[in-house]
Amino acid sequence: MTSWWAPARLAAAALTAAAIIAQLIRTLERALHAPDSWAAHLPTVVANFFSFFTILSNVGAVVALALGGVWLLRHRHGAEPRWLSVLFACVATYMITTGIVYNILLRGIPLDQGSTVWWSNEVLHVVAPLFLLADVLFAPQRRRLPWSTLWIVVAFPIVWVVYTMLRAPLITAPATGAPSWYPYPFLDPANVGGYGGVSLYVVGIAVAILVVATGVLAVGRKRSVRPVVSAA
Repeated sequence: MTSWWAPARLAAAALTAAAIIAQLIRTLERALHAPDSWAAHLPTVVANFFSFFTILSNVGAVVALALGGVWLLRHRHGAEPRWLSVLFACVATYMITTGIVYNILLRGIPLDQGSTVWWSNEVLHVVAPLFLLADVLFAPQRRRLPWSTLWIVVAFPIVWVVYTMLRAPLITAPATGAPSWYPYPFLDPANVGGYGGVSLYVVGIAVAILVVATGVLAVGRKRSVRPVVSAA
């Protein structure tokens, strides 16, 4: 399986990177052709783009898949290094959770077709998460990780939520002029009945992340192989 899983990872990394770049280009084009009040806030537009959990997770996926693909090409035996397994545990958890949250909470929300690249949207929310799920289930040479890795996996989502909730009220939405900018509707207190509603969504997603992370680690521990011990 190693012989073809490495190029599969590299192909998935290339497709995901292309999807991110395509959506970024569309976002920048729309900003540049919008009224001056929006175009003048181009740095904010870029910062907002990279403030989406989906985008950050997919950037992480590109890095993990590219590094993992290269590593498999160079090492046909033994378990992958611990840092790479931890990276994959994190990225797989975030991507699988992204796919679940998008298709349950956000799939039915109409998209602005002038600002959304449809194929990129599907790659980032469906194709890439499914590939990372397949990587968890089938990728060769997985290393056994301790359960304490859960703390590493949940660290980034916690930092992201804190960053988002602190930043959002300070940012004027470039497109609408609204006095705040939230990457997702369920994080905006005005949409969910206040911060109590936001808290419920955050707790629900946190539980989902923990459940997914536990599953990712459990599968990895079951499928792990022994590290290669170098001769002295």
